[in-house]
Amino acid sequence: MTQSTDAPPHDGVTVSHDALVAFTAEVFADRGVPEARARTAAEALVHGDLTGIASHGLANLTRLYLPALDAGRIDAAAEPEKVTDTGAAVLLDGRRSLGLWAATEALELAADRARETGVALVTMRDATHFGCAGYHTARIARRGMVAFLAANCGRQRIARPPGGRAAMLGTNPFSVAAPAGDRPPYVLDMSTTVVPTGRVRAAARAGEPIPEGWLEDAEGRPVTDPLALDAGEGFLRWLGGDPATGAFKGYGLGLMVEVLAALVPGAGLGPAPEALTGDGRPTGRDDDIGLTALVLAPGALRRERDFRAEADGLFGALLDCPPLDPARPVSYPGRPEELTAAHRRRHGVPLSAERHAELTALAAERGLTFPGAGAR
Repeated sequence: MTQSTDAPPHDGVTVSHDALVAFTAEVFADRGVPEARARTAAEALVHGDLTGIASHGLANLTRLYLPALDAGRIDAAAEPEKVTDTGAAVLLDGRRSLGLWAATEALELAADRARETGVALVTMRDATHFGCAGYHTARIARRGMVAFLAANCGRQRIARPPGGRAAMLGTNPFSVAAPAGDRPPYVLDMSTTVVPTGRVRAAARAGEPIPEGWLEDAEGRPVTDPLALDAGEGFLRWLGGDPATGAFKGYGLGLMVEVLAALVPGAGLGPAPEALTGDGRPTGRDDDIGLTALVLAPGALRRERDFRAEADGLFGALLDCPPLDPARPVSYPGRPEELTAAHRRRHGVPLSAERHAELTALAAERGLTFPGAGAR
């Protein structure tokens, strides 16, 4: 969960959310992404900066998405192909389409089916990185349904089984979202490792050390240099940290995602014979990602107004829980991010000086116009 901030970081600037989305959509369209899908992709990407999760926002535009588009690892014009359709379950071949919009369309398809059947699943192979999973699931929660989205990391291997020497799995994130009455939806969005790679790389870009417990070296010793991840000298640790404090739970969740999101659709698997060759160091790229989207429609199973009232009571009761510290009231996943987003929609999205320089340089290179500070 995040906290709102009024000031741009590191002497940066503040730019309106709508202007940032419009610019980012132009960038994707300039690379050949169809206009409507470019807009969806832009909204998904800027969502990170809007909600305070900058490691999954515009920092990835020039670092991840544009290089992958230029290299053909993401196909700007690809149309996912339906492989199997049983009515309540669909298997898609993503054909390397841009995950920032493809994940949303997969969930929207599942939601449309679930309205009739009560539950629907859409699973996809040959998918690509889709940004904040919570952006996609929250859209479905706002339609009054419960959504689940999970993705493995294709054949990227950066985390080891507890007690193992070879990296065999990725961060394997998932998200669950549900309505919360008149309040912001509940949105759980998490990696199954202690942190996602974006947090480590953000520290590397800032030239800052990372806390002990995020990375370990080949012998299991703590690593505080964030550069060790991409140097192949640091392994991400599982949620829970050590086996004594719950690492097997994080590892088990990572395998859950691997099964649901990759084994089911037939996507690239992390644990595979080739993972056992070489020196076991972090390796591979996140190609042939697998994702699974599941939507439950309580309104198709019982009276929707009862579900909504009970959801309102559930999350309202949590907010009413007496806090240990009156200055830090009890909350739930998704609410702090939504409050941050509401503030930044009104007052602008803060960008660091580094990010602002990077985006203005991109605009100049492609003949585009980057919005001015404070632009509305």
